[in-house]
Amino acid sequence: MAVSHSLLAFQQRFPDEAHCAQFLLERRWPDGFVCPGCGGNRGHLLRSRAYTYECVACGKQTSVTAGTVMHRTKLPLTVWFWAAHLMATHSNGMSAQQLMGQLGLGSYKTAWLLAQKLRRSMVDPEREPLKGVVEIDQSEMPFRADETFFEITKSGKMLVIGAVEIVDHTTKKPQEPKRFGAKYLDTMSGRVRLAAIPSNEATHIHAFIKANIAPGTTLVSDGHASYLGLADYRHDPRVVGSMAGHVPLKWIHRVFALLKRWSLGTYLRRQHIDSYLNEFVFRYNRRFYRHVSFETVLGLATRHGPVAYWDIIERKNPRKASPTIRRQPRHRKTASGFRQDGAHTSNAADPSSGDEPGTTE
Repeated sequence: MAVSHSLLAFQQRFPDEAHCAQFLLERRWPDGFVCPGCGGNRGHLLRSRAYTYECVACGKQTSVTAGTVMHRTKLPLTVWFWAAHLMATHSNGMSAQQLMGQLGLGSYKTAWLLAQKLRRSMVDPEREPLKGVVEIDQSEMPFRADETFFEITKSGKMLVIGAVEIVDHTTKKPQEPKRFGAKYLDTMSGRVRLAAIPSNEATHIHAFIKANIAPGTTLVSDGHASYLGLADYRHDPRVVGSMAGHVPLKWIHRVFALLKRWSLGTYLRRQHIDSYLNEFVFRYNRRFYRHVSFETVLGLATRHGPVAYWDIIERKNPRKASPTIRRQPRHRKTASGFRQDGAHTSNAADPSSGDEPGTTE
């Protein structure tokens, strides 16, 4: 499938809901429909429900967005696709206010929730840890402490730890470790990892290193005492002393400089700082092939479970305080007629008609 390199090409590739649904179908079931209930591979495409398939064997209905970050969405798929494209390709990212204006959304809350869900889909749960030679350091970042006008001198501070691979400028491969104190010349920054930590204590720093950096990696740091005691890593400290920190640790300080510059135009809150850091990491790691990041966003999104608004804001849903009592059981329309929710079909649809779409007339 050709990659879209311009807005016009993107619009031609996804002109309507049907093309968006077909893309999600191919990403979710690359080898054909697979029922999440029984594992069957034969299903009817229902005409009464948008982009929903009914399993021939067990009668379970599954849409192309079920179980993903787009689970039970009321927004058109084209809005999701355009939002993912804008957030993945824009060099500085897209704020909720910008998305609301660009996509014509009805409220700021809708745009904010859309952006938050996409940010959470940018992290690949199976991503490989950093390896080779890695620069690591901590820095303070400003964040909004209240609703007043944002000024750096009057804002709060949060501690962020970062690590960046040092790769060879010519081969683009991770650097081979050298003797202690040796300079790494003709290099460039590779993949990055960022996270907010509560303090500079060894417990928090060691947890970040073990979660993001492969054992055996050479860690180039500023000689902070919290890096001591790591048995599975090779520590190469560069004591900064009176010199500027970016001299011995060039690449991680360049990442921090870009991060702080980006944060000036972003409404950062401590509660959601990790999702914003993951968005920055996603764009930085794909800075040389930004236009293919859109497929990565939605491809990863189909492997992430659904997340609700109340989960994002970390509050209990007040509507789930007591169970809903129904006077009559719910029924839904299937390819073979109406059936009660939760009821098992004793006779599934005729297997001989498995290749025909289900009718709901």
